[in-house]
This record gives sequence, C-alpha cells and structure tokens, in this order.
Amino acid sequence: MNTLAIDIGGTKFSLAAFEKDALLLRETRPTDRTGGPAWMFSQIRQIFEGWRDADGFKPERCGIGFGGPVDFPSQTITLSTHVEGWSNYPLIEKIESLVGVRAVMDNDANVAALGESVYGAGRSTNPLFYMTLSTGIGGGIVLDGRIYRGANSFAGEIGHLNIVPDGPECLCGSRGCLERMCSGLWLERDYGRTAERLLRDPEFVQGYVVHLARGLKAAIMLLNPTRIVIGGGISKAG
Repeated sequence: MNTLAIDIGGTKFSLAAFEKDALLLRETRPTDRTGGPAWMFSQIRQIFEGWRDADGFKPERCGIGFGGPVDFPSQTITLSTHVEGWSNYPLIEKIESLVGVRAVMDNDANVAALGESVYGAGRSTNPLFYMTLSTGIGGGIVLDGRIYRGANSFAGEIGHLNIVPDGPECLCGSRGCLERMCSGLWLERDYGRTAERLLRDPEFVQGYVVHLARGLKAAIMLLNPTRIVIGGGISKAG
C-alpha cells in the first residue's frame, strides 16, 4: 500500500512517499511564515504533482501532521500561533482533492508519539509521553496503544504549562509558558541567535535545562509515564 505523509511545521515542512514500510521519496523545504496556508498548499501541490508525473507515485492513503492544535473529530486546525491564517483552513478538503484519497490529520506531536510507540524509542512502553522541541513545544500521549487526546484534542499540550509565574507573555495570551521560555521561535526572538548557537553556550544551557525540567516534572507527576521521548529540531542541537 502506498502512503503519502505530510508534516507541516513552523520552520520547515516535509513530504514523504512510502510503499508499505519502505521510503520511496522525501523532500523538505523551509516554511515561509508570511506565506500562510495558500503558499504552503501551493508548495505541497508542486512536490506531489512532481512525484506523480515524474515517478508515477499514486497514494492509497494520506496522513498529515500539523504543528499546532487540531480538533481530531472534525479534522480541523484549531489555531496556529506560529504561522498565521491556519485557523479553520480547509486543509483536509484541499489535500483530498489534490491526492484523490482520504486524508487524516492530527497534531504533529500526537503523530510523533504514535510513531515512537510503534517503531521507535517508545516501543513496549505504556503509557508513553512524547515532547517535541522545535519552533514551538508540544506533547503527545499514547495510552494502551492509542493516542489520548482528551475532551477537546488538547491533551499533552505541555508547551503551555506555566513554568515562570509572571514571566514574559506567550502567544497564547498566558505568561511564562514552557514554549515561551524554551521554543526555537522565542529563543531566536529573545536572544537574536538560533537555538543551535545558544545551546553551545554552557551558561545559557544551565538556565535552559532548568526550564525544561520544570515542564517535564509537571508531565511526570500528572501522567506518570513509563517513558518520555524527546524529539524535534532543538533536541538535536548543541
């Protein structure tokens, strides 16, 4: 069975084509945060149509991971604080029309959590908590082999736990959120340097890991996971 996978993030986006478990094609491009969903969809169309026309790739199913809260039952994007214009954008309808098969979308951290539980570092662990450190910070929970989404698909959103009372204002409207203190978007805005460069500074790292530990401690005490897996671009930096 051929599968098309789409990952949409605030820094980059990727498409991958699979035949069963074998990776056939993959392409990653930087995200234009000012371009909005119309720009992103045009890029996805360009890549997919190139694969279809040049390589004969024809998917039988499609999965989408989106870097922001997704209402799973309605398959709609709730909001995106990193890239404007995505709230209630009809992404599923547009992708299905493009590729000609049913598509399913979820928050990227949920998708990553499920992937780690089946194929990666979270295999044979229950429950599993996955945290992504990237443009933003998110989390996913896998319980008894299934993604736990909560009442409104917001379960696992560790990035908006308050870890610094009266800290700087987050894009969500609260203050001192883990995402506000530790995500790539805010590190670059606050310090004028990329996360990769900042994490080479031992003095900076000392304060940074304290903030991360506060967020993870809250997740541990609330969820009592068997294992925590940390992924995302920042987890590979420094």
